[in-house]
This record gives sequence, C-alpha cells and structure tokens, in this order.
Amino acid sequence: MAQAWKCSGLRWSVDGPQLVWAGDRRSALTWGKRVAFGVAEGGVRTCVGARGHACPVGAAVPGRSTGARCEECARLDRAHSVAADTLGGDPRPYHVYLAWFGPGMTKVGITAEERGSARLLEQGAVCFSWLGVGPLMAARRTEELLRAALRVPDRIPYAAKRAVRAALPEAAADRAGEVAELHARAVALGGWPESLVREPLRVVDHVEVFGLAGLAVAAGEVSELVAGGAVSGELVAAAGPDLHLATGAGVVVLDTRLMTGWGLVPGGGGELTVPVRKFNEPTGMQDGLF
Repeated sequence: MAQAWKCSGLRWSVDGPQLVWAGDRRSALTWGKRVAFGVAEGGVRTCVGARGHACPVGAAVPGRSTGARCEECARLDRAHSVAADTLGGDPRPYHVYLAWFGPGMTKVGITAEERGSARLLEQGAVCFSWLGVGPLMAARRTEELLRAALRVPDRIPYAAKRAVRAALPEAAADRAGEVAELHARAVALGGWPESLVREPLRVVDHVEVFGLAGLAVAAGEVSELVAGGAVSGELVAAAGPDLHLATGAGVVVLDTRLMTGWGLVPGGGGELTVPVRKFNEPTGMQDGLF
C-alpha cells in the first residue's frame, strides 16, 4: 500500500505557489505541471487541530468544509486570531490595504507589516494597494471607518472570486481603477487615527503571478474529496488557495483547503473522479470567511 501523506495547504513564496505536507515537505507548483493524487481507499477526513496542536479526539470532519476543523478546534483557532479582535495587545505594526478581485469586488483588510504581501496572495487578490500602516488597533479602526463611510466590505466570497477570473480586464490600468478610486476617497475621509501613517497609491498587480492572462473559463469546481477518489490535471493557474487544472472535462478549480485532513496517495491516472460542481449550481452555506 502506498504511503499516505497529509497536506497542510497551499503556501505562497517569492518563487510561487507550493503545496505543503506534514513534516514541512514542499512541492513547488509551476504552470504545466501535472497535479495528480488519490484519496486513500476507506479513508476518513479528520480534524487538523488548532494553533499547531492535534485535535485531541481526532474528530471526523465533512468533506466540503474548507476549514477541516471540528467545532471545538475551530472555536479555539478563531479565539486567538486578529479577525476575532482578541489580540489587541499585539505590538507589531499592521498594514491596512485595499484588495481587488474583479469588477465591483474590492475589500478592505489588515495584515501584519512583517508578512508583506503574503496575505494578499493567500486571498487571491488580483491587485492591491496599501492605505496605511500603524498599531493594530489603529489599523482596525481605519478598516471600520472605510466599511462604515464608504461601504467597503471586509469579505469577498471565494465563489465570487472564482467566477470572474477568466473575464478580468486585459489592461492593468483597468484592473487598478477601482482600487485607485477607493484609495482617493479613503484618504480624503476625516477621522483617521493619528497613529496610522497613510501610504500613497501603489497598485501591485498579480495577474502574471497567478497565471491569469488568457485563462480559460472553468467548467466547475471540486466540491469535495471522497475516499477512493482521484484528482488529475495540468496546472494552468493558481490564485489564493485555488488551483486551476486542465482536465479531460475542461478546466476545473480545486480549492486546496479541501485536501487537508485526508490521507493522500500518489496518483498516476488521468481521470478526475471526485465530485465537481458547475459554477451555476448552488454552492450552499458559505463555510469560510474570506
């Protein structure tokens, strides 16, 4: 029986996307590379734990969950996150940013300055610009100011991001337009915290990084992995946690968060035998924040 590997998810580095495995083994992903693996026969998807600790009961989790955590581990993980406003004493400086994912889809968010643009790559931001930098609570207040005054959301569903990637404006200037407009409106607002240093508009575009130029319209997305199922396809693009794979049934999007918690084995076949949902089918309740 082939050795089963546990995937920790997709990570972005200066060299591009990488799949990370238990033990910190990494698989670099390049355009044209075949991504092929199987789910162990008779396998069960188990909770990945929280904050670097294994789930104490090894709970089973649903195949469609992008978090791959049981209720208790999910609660513990979120209780120690910036998103939950439980780290108010964090001394690190934070960036406030505007991120654009497609026409009409711009969000505001914050990320630790030391992380650079990693958070934007992880979210699949097509382009972005910094707004300012300062203490965590000042960054959080600025984020709330933009949400209230300009009605800029702090969340964009992944289903919406995926649906427009193959229909983005070809010109970088057109992709940057909404970010530039919102940046100008944001810096003109009163009420910014004095401790937050405003930053000029500098739009960073990720179309080439993600391989989105000339991207074919996807036929659908993997809805879940199943025991005994297989994934196989040629990598044509990647954005955030998503891999766009060319298969015999067209381009299919695989959210790599669905891989976590499963025992995965090498796959050499050329077929995709896991459930695939067309983009025009209902997606059900959203189980992720971003």
